[in-house]
Amino acid sequence: MILHKGEILFRQGDEGLFLYHIKSGLFKVTRLHENGNMVLFNILYPGETVPHHSLISPKETHGTAIALMRSEVEAIPAQEWYRELQEDPKKPLEIARLLQEKVRFMQERLDHLTVGTPAERLELLTKWLGQHAHGVPLTEYLTQEEIGQLIGVRRETVNRLLRQHAASE
Repeated sequence: MILHKGEILFRQGDEGLFLYHIKSGLFKVTRLHENGNMVLFNILYPGETVPHHSLISPKETHGTAIALMRSEVEAIPAQEWYRELQEDPKKPLEIARLLQEKVRFMQERLDHLTVGTPAERLELLTKWLGQHAHGVPLTEYLTQEEIGQLIGVRRETVNRLLRQHAASE
């Protein structure tokens, strides 16, 4: 299926009737907390099968996945996925590889968060997302608040960094 910017792949609390293999595009995953705070906590990219926490057993979705650009996704019925997991001896290794890839991604993101200055962190995020964004500028699919959440700074700092970057070009 094809989703366009702003369309929702799954919502926080959905039962998880499907898993999704991302063929192209990017998704942000947000979580609404009980106190009303909305937090961007993950970016989904091509090659992933999600939700990660449901690759071995079903669980309601932890957040809402929203397309950041035109994206192609294969919907996999959860019952079919779990049946294959039971029947195909190669499936657990496939899932282990998917989870390993996500752990490596999270390690890279943690490295990016611990790099020196906010400007360096913004540059690393821009480069990483640029691999999947096909030339679309970061600010066209993420808000300054979301960028700040991904690099560990306030929105105001992101605004200042973006202005400085634009002035230097």
